[in-house]
Amino acid sequence: MKFTISTNIDGVLFKGRVCVNEMRLKDFLTRELDGRGVVDTNRDVLLEEFFKDPTKYIRDKGALNEIQASGHYLSMKRAVKGEVIFDEDIRKLCDKGVNNPPGRSLAAAEVKAAVHNSSKHFLDAAAEEARNPTTTSAPEKLEGCYKSVHNARRSHAVEFPDGVERKKTGMGMGVHEGKPEQSWTYKKADDAIEKNDAVQQFGATLPVLMVLASEKGWPYSRNTIQDPPKDVFVNCEVDRVWQIVKGDLTAWLSPHGGTDFRPKRRVLIGTPGIGKSVAAGSYFLYQLLHCDVKKIQVVVHCFGGEDAYVSDKTIQSGDKIRR
Repeated sequence: MKFTISTNIDGVLFKGRVCVNEMRLKDFLTRELDGRGVVDTNRDVLLEEFFKDPTKYIRDKGALNEIQASGHYLSMKRAVKGEVIFDEDIRKLCDKGVNNPPGRSLAAAEVKAAVHNSSKHFLDAAAEEARNPTTTSAPEKLEGCYKSVHNARRSHAVEFPDGVERKKTGMGMGVHEGKPEQSWTYKKADDAIEKNDAVQQFGATLPVLMVLASEKGWPYSRNTIQDPPKDVFVNCEVDRVWQIVKGDLTAWLSPHGGTDFRPKRRVLIGTPGIGKSVAAGSYFLYQLLHCDVKKIQVVVHCFGGEDAYVSDKTIQSGDKIRR
């Protein structure tokens, strides 16, 4: 990650990654330890709280000992501890009006000394890089890619109910061009949203899958040695994740959102190969390009490596840059 004079303290310390201390204990135990230790009373506990007193949330000593002996537990504990320190230092500096590394360099000695050594190391290095930026490669123009993604052709697959259509085609599913008559709907569930199967128009068939086809492929496929895939497959779960992000954007871009709302860092957890980067990332890009250009002018799409794809909606152009 490259640092400039405009990079904020948060970006330097967290480097744009998602905070694991905001992960729930249930998700951590399910992902790393096959759900060992999950009970109803600890499902919604944040990892930051759990690591302060593990015995408070997992009463089974045998299960707790097994969990604490695992490498996943130890590495996550270190990560959470580091993030707690970063959060504390960010608050200290922001309270003193310091928002970026150059600002910290100009601050009073007691302000600079107030942060932990681990934070100091990263902030000093970022300030030095901001003062002496290295030369970056020129952006690579991606001719036609912006419009190809923006105008991606939509289709959807639906499941035929038992009846004439299924018997006539001999198949259980059919593919139709365009948007479905009715897409998936969702409902609030605590602090999340989940699919709501109860809401369905009479006679309308919900899609099983939606497909977006871009003639020039998608940014994630630009580095492949084969012909870039043109299709992105979107299921209900991918769309549900977008609805969560869309809710954050709506609140953030509201008239008072800039001061009253701060977007959350969110992590999409799942098994490799299920489409976290390919499907979700591409679907987010497609949706963001269709957001009001007065509210979102530029979209930056990153996924691993050092390449970033910058879409300027004001001139409908896309560039590939080396970060």
